[in-house]
Amino acid sequence: MQLKLENAAAAAGRPVPRLLAVSKTQDATAVAELAAAGQRAFGENYVQETAAKQPALAGLGLEWHLIGHLQSNKAREAATLFDWVQTVDRIKLVTALAQHRAADRPPLNVLIQVNIDDEASKHGCEPGDVPALADAIAAQPRLRLRGLMVIPTPHPDPEQRRGAFRRTRELFDALRATHPQVDTLSMGMSDDHAIAIAEGATMVRIGTALFGARPRPA
Repeated sequence: MQLKLENAAAAAGRPVPRLLAVSKTQDATAVAELAAAGQRAFGENYVQETAAKQPALAGLGLEWHLIGHLQSNKAREAATLFDWVQTVDRIKLVTALAQHRAADRPPLNVLIQVNIDDEASKHGCEPGDVPALADAIAAQPRLRLRGLMVIPTPHPDPEQRRGAFRRTRELFDALRATHPQVDTLSMGMSDDHAIAIAEGATMVRIGTALFGARPRPA
């Protein structure tokens, strides 16, 4: 997979993005096998699933990212379990995560999730809300603002997602103008990562291409 990312970046004239292995629904053995091959960053959707998985993987030096929606009442656990939370989309969550991040831990890395296509069924803030949310995150010593995350409308043709990726990159560039420390644009998955890289992704979230298709519910 790393070679595919490198080839896509070279074709687009872009830097090679970081690979986030989406390990949701995968057991600890599958994660450990990928870690043994050199992968360190893993993305999970659920606090409970991560809490159950982590003890068997302790000591491997893994970096854990929450990429699923976070309810405010799970902020205490999330602030303890994760190194990154990519789905911050409201001020209440900013306050809760900052309150519960331990002082003896490095600041929690935070991405703002943007509902770039204004989908009623999707989480994420509106693009116009990014500046105020970014200011709120940057004002918290226990949090570190890193950038943006987006999940575009899943059009059957991945090429139709290009516009959403481009708009997110423009939003990212505007954010960097006011918060120069911002360095991460998380967008693109197994079927559209090359398009996302061409539009400026610095991190791609890959699950199926690494672990195979997840079994469908019975």
